Amino acid sequence: MTHINILDPGASPLDYYGFELRRHREAAGLTQKQLGEIVNYTGSLIGQIETARKLPTPTFSERVDAALGTGGLLTRLVDLVMRSQLPAWFQQVAELEARALEICTFQTHMVHGLLQTEAYARAVLGSLDQTDLDDRTAVRMARQRIFEKNEPPVFWAVISEAALHQEIGGPETMRAQLARLLSFEGNPRINIQVLPYSAGAHAGLQGSFNLYRFASDPDIVYTEGYGSGHPTANPDTVKDCSLRYDHLQAAALSLRDSAELIRRVMEERYGGQLDADGDPVA
Repeated sequence: MTHINILDPGASPLDYYGFELRRHREAAGLTQKQLGEIVNYTGSLIGQIETARKLPTPTFSERVDAALGTGGLLTRLVDLVMRSQLPAWFQQVAELEARALEICTFQTHMVHGLLQTEAYARAVLGSLDQTDLDDRTAVRMARQRIFEKNEPPVFWAVISEAALHQEIGGPETMRAQLARLLSFEGNPRINIQVLPYSAGAHAGLQGSFNLYRFASDPDIVYTEGYGSGHPTANPDTVKDCSLRYDHLQAAALSLRDSAELIRRVMEERYGGQLDADGDPVA
């Protein structure tokens, strides 16, 4: 257990966050319990975060920033904290996501992490390992904050129809996940196309991949294996995958037809319909 008096702010982003939280709380003359009462969390949780034993969330950070008048310090730090908690081999990918102007992804069997609901992400991450599942899920969801930036990346997703039928987390989770995909209709920066079964042989048969495009840096292709990631800026690989992506988009359904297929699968396979606000109903 980390002792608060020997917490090293240079040890990790999480330690630095805890150090700054404690420093600002003490400067405000508040105990952990008093701060917890102000921001509607327990004093115990405040203590755990101050000693780097618990991950802060974006909501927690925003409330504490407001309560302590930190000028948004903790909210700015929380993204770095979350990124540092990703597996080492994936941290570079999260950095690419944060810097990219455009992200293009092809997924063969499940919804991309940047589009997942919390319940769907939890089911994916917990399929074989339940250890620290709450924190690992929170870390994955925090990646989606890139869409909250003043100028978020343009995101294109081609998803195999198989991903709509692969029942991850049960019918209720899938209903909500497909409703989440439908919620992006009309958003010009998040575009979802479905590659239907009827497409037959296609340019993505070798597997899922992502393309990251930047303002001045070279494009990067990312593929993934079991417990490892493989980013590359090799021009030949980038050229090949860019061509493959063009063909996948051409073979996929239009944005409108994709939404209709998602809606039909949601209603027919998972018994879901949308209410007037676009939320799933039983």
